[in-house]
Amino acid sequence: MQKTMERTHEKEQHASTLANDLKYLFKGPVLIANILPVFAGFWLAIYFYGGTFAEYISLFFLTMAGSTMLMAGALTLNNWYEVDLDRVMARTQKRPTVTGNISMETILKIGIGLSVLGVILLYAASPSAAIYGFIGWFTYVVLYTMWSKRKYTLNTVIGSVSGAVTPLIGWAAVGPSYHMVPIVLAIVLFIWQMPHTFAIAIKKVDEYRAAGVAMLPVVKGIPMTKRQSIVYSACLLPLPFFLAAFGTGFILLVTAMNMGFILLAIAGLFMKDDYKWAQWMFLYSVNYMTIFFMSMILMTTSIL
Repeated sequence: MQKTMERTHEKEQHASTLANDLKYLFKGPVLIANILPVFAGFWLAIYFYGGTFAEYISLFFLTMAGSTMLMAGALTLNNWYEVDLDRVMARTQKRPTVTGNISMETILKIGIGLSVLGVILLYAASPSAAIYGFIGWFTYVVLYTMWSKRKYTLNTVIGSVSGAVTPLIGWAAVGPSYHMVPIVLAIVLFIWQMPHTFAIAIKKVDEYRAAGVAMLPVVKGIPMTKRQSIVYSACLLPLPFFLAAFGTGFILLVTAMNMGFILLAIAGLFMKDDYKWAQWMFLYSVNYMTIFFMSMILMTTSIL
C-alpha cells in the first residue's frame, strides 16, 4: 500500500512539474494576452457581418486552436533560441530551457510542431487568417527573436507587429479584414505595446543589460525611454474616434483611459523611483487592454 501511495505521489509531482514547465515554456500570461485579441476580432467580425455566435462555433474552435498552437510554437522557439540570455536573467530561471527539465531537442521539436499544426488549422479556418498568423509568427521568431532583439533598440517596434496582427487573425476567419474596426484594433495594439514593453524593460533594465539585450533603456537610458512612452501614449488619443460604431460611451471610456495613460507617462518625468513608475505603467497598460477589448465584447453581446 505504501509503495502504491509513493508511486501515486511521484506521478502527481511529475505531472505538476510538467505542467509548470509547459507554462513557462509557452509563457502562459503572454499566450493568454495574445489570445484575447484573436477572440475579440472573431467576435466583432460576427457582429458586423451579421449572424450569431452559435452559427460560427465550429469555426471559432478551429480558429482559437490554430492561433493558440501557432503562438505557443512561436513562444517555444523564442525560448529555444534565447536560452543563453535566459540563463543570465533572473526572471527566466524557471524556464525548462534553463532548468534542463525538457531537452533542447524536444523543445525545438515542440516549437516547430506546434507552429506547423497551428498554421494548418488556421488555413482550414481561413487562408487569410493563416497568412496573418504566419506574419505574426515570422515577425516574432525571425525578425524579433533571431535578428533584432540583441542588436537594435527598434526590436520593440518590430516585435509589436506580431502582437498587432492578432485581432486580424480572428476577424479574417469570419470575413474580409479590410474593415475599419480590425485595422484600428491592430493600430491600437501596435502603439499600446510600446509603452507596455518599455515599462517591462525599465523594470528589468539591469537584467537586460547583463544579458546584452539592446532594449531602449539599456542603450539610450531610462529618461529617453520615459519620453518615448509619452509620445506613444499620446498617439493612442485619436484612435477611439475611428470606432464610433461602438457608441459615445465607448469613445468617452477609451478617451479617459488614454488621458490616464498620458498623465501617468508624464508623471514618470518627475518620479525618482523608476521601478515604481514602471510597475504602475505596466499594471495600467495590462488593465487598459483588458478593459478596451472586454468593453467592445460586452457592447456586442447581441450575437449570442
